[in-house]
Amino acid sequence: MKKLFLLTTAFVFGFAAMAQQQVDNVIKVDMDKYDFGKIKQGVPVTTYFTVTNISDKPVVIENAQAGCGCTTPEWSREPIAPNSTSKIKVGYNAAAPGTFTKQVTVKLAGVDATKAITITGEVVTGESAGIAAATTPEVKADAKPVAKEAVPAKTTKSATKTEKKSTKKTTTSSK
Repeated sequence: MKKLFLLTTAFVFGFAAMAQQQVDNVIKVDMDKYDFGKIKQGVPVTTYFTVTNISDKPVVIENAQAGCGCTTPEWSREPIAPNSTSKIKVGYNAAAPGTFTKQVTVKLAGVDATKAITITGEVVTGESAGIAAATTPEVKADAKPVAKEAVPAKTTKSATKTEKKSTKKTTTSSK
């Protein structure tokens, strides 16, 4: 009787351990962290995290939850087929000045563990805001981690002047 009880207990715990899959064995995310660098206060920014199903079964992103209302994740509720990808769009409202680190927790259906993805950056005001507007477009389709020092300030200011000239030409020519 004792042997039967031990065998049954071992079977139940073994089955429970198999049911608790690790997220990293089911999906791969192209990056765990994205740095927006300096962004202008009041100008929302977004980036995309690409999720690849590396398992042999369809995967559903059940939830993607941010820690506060300033960060907004969006994702497809459709199953991700094996060896296919989906994107999680993460937006930040840039309302408060200062540095930020915001985490989004991704929960997969049928997997107990979660996956954390993070966005960081610095919201700036005043003189430095002109730099931020030129370096951070509102939507980044192919987001890649970027070092804050990647774009020198002089290059960025020149780009801002060029963008303004292009905008004036477009506005003038459309009249």
